[in-house]
Formats: sequence, structure tokens, C-alpha cells
Amino acid sequence: MKNHIANLNNLKHELFPKLKKSILQEAIQGKLVPQIEEEGTAQELLEQIKTEKEKLVKEGKLKKSALTDSIIYKSDDNKYFEKIGKTVIDVTDEIPFEIPVTWQWVRTKDIFQINPKNIAEDNCISAFIPMEKICATYGSEFSYDKVQWKTIKTGYTHFADGDVAFAKITPCFQNRKSAIFHNLPNGIGAGTTELKVLRQFGETINRWYLLFFLESPYFIDEATFKGTANQQRITSGYLENKLFPLPPLQEQNRIENHIKAIASIMKG
Repeated sequence: MKNHIANLNNLKHELFPKLKKSILQEAIQGKLVPQIEEEGTAQELLEQIKTEKEKLVKEGKLKKSALTDSIIYKSDDNKYFEKIGKTVIDVTDEIPFEIPVTWQWVRTKDIFQINPKNIAEDNCISAFIPMEKICATYGSEFSYDKVQWKTIKTGYTHFADGDVAFAKITPCFQNRKSAIFHNLPNGIGAGTTELKVLRQFGETINRWYLLFFLESPYFIDEATFKGTANQQRITSGYLENKLFPLPPLQEQNRIENHIKAIASIMKG
């Protein structure tokens, strides 16, 4: 009986990661939950993101160049083009898979702030998170040490409550060391320089959907690296220029709920 239970547990541990990869891939391709017309389109969401960016530019918190987004569209002959200013290029070969008509392909750098900075008083108590305090799981588990901001404000990667981060170095990248930071002391922290941090514009992207994207085979398996055999990092620009399959916000929320429900059943 004990051997039978042990075998079942081993099988479960082998199957769970494979199933999770498949589920995440289905999710970002728009195949996990049905599309609902009343939820609108991703294009409407992009308008909200543009408004948020314009607001930050006016406040002096974002460079004006951040408003120069690309527009990716499908032509009548089923080819994909990207328009940046007056320049239009064929990006058909870059499109990895088809997505629902209510979704939109966008460059990751156009809808997130990458590695944003924090501003805080030197004596502000903050979270310090080295790589070993981020779990290598399909989830968002981490811990931290409490330190004064002045001890970590330089030489480390900044993040804040609501930011999503992932390890950019091997093998932590492939092991999916990633997290949605929350409940940090005074809402801020800093940690290992081997992190890439993404911050959304306003409340426009479901953080769990972003995490699922970062943990998906599409993002992990297609990454390119640079460096020595033992210290390889994703190449510069891989994250920023990666095509992001953007669904309407309500659909993102349904994807989160669906995946969490499946994960709960699988963990049993």
C-alpha cells in the first residue's frame, strides 16, 4: 500500500509540471476560456494604457519617448504588420501562433515599465530579497529580510507592491523563479540584480496573467542567452521586444480563476 501511494505521488510530481506547462500555453493562446463579446477588446485596454502613460509623462514620471508605441495589425491578406510612427514592417514571421480576434499582439515594453526605480527616505524599512528567497515554483512564493532603504537603494534591483519579477539567469530562469510582490514593508524593496521587474500602467493588466505568460513555454523555451556556460542570462531586449498576447482585462481575470481552480484540483 505504501509503495502504491509513493508511486502515485511520484506520478503526480512528474505530471503536474507537464500539465501546468500545457495549461499555461493554452491560456496565452486564448484556448483555455471562451471569449465573451460583452467583455470588449484588447484594443480598448490599450487605450487605457495609453491614457495612463500620458498621465505619467505629464507628471514627469515617464519619458515622452514611452508614448511611441508600435501598432501590430493583421492585413486582409493575413499578413501581420507593425507600425512605428510612419514606418511599417512585415512581422508575419514573428507571430508565434494565432490569438482570438478580441486579443491584440503588443511588444512587452509598450505595456509595462521594465525595472522601474523607487524613491524613499534612507531610514525607510524595506524588503531585501536575494535570489534564494524566491521559490522555483509555478506560483508566487517569496520571503524577505527587513532592512533600511539606504542599505539597498544602490547596487540592487528595485521593486514595489504589485510588481511582477522573474530571474533572468540560468538555471533560475528555466526553473521559473518568479513572483508577484505584495505586502512588502512600506510597499517597496530591492534585491538580486539577476531579476527583471515589470510594472503595469494603472490597473490594466492582471498580474497573474502576466506571471502565467512569464512561466509559459512560449516565453521560457524560446529565450536566447548570452554568457559563459555557468552564468548565462537572457539576451538584452528579449523581454522588452517579446510579443505579448493581450486579452481584454475581464478575460484575463477569468483565466486567472480557471488556472487556480485547475491547480487546486491537481494538488488535491
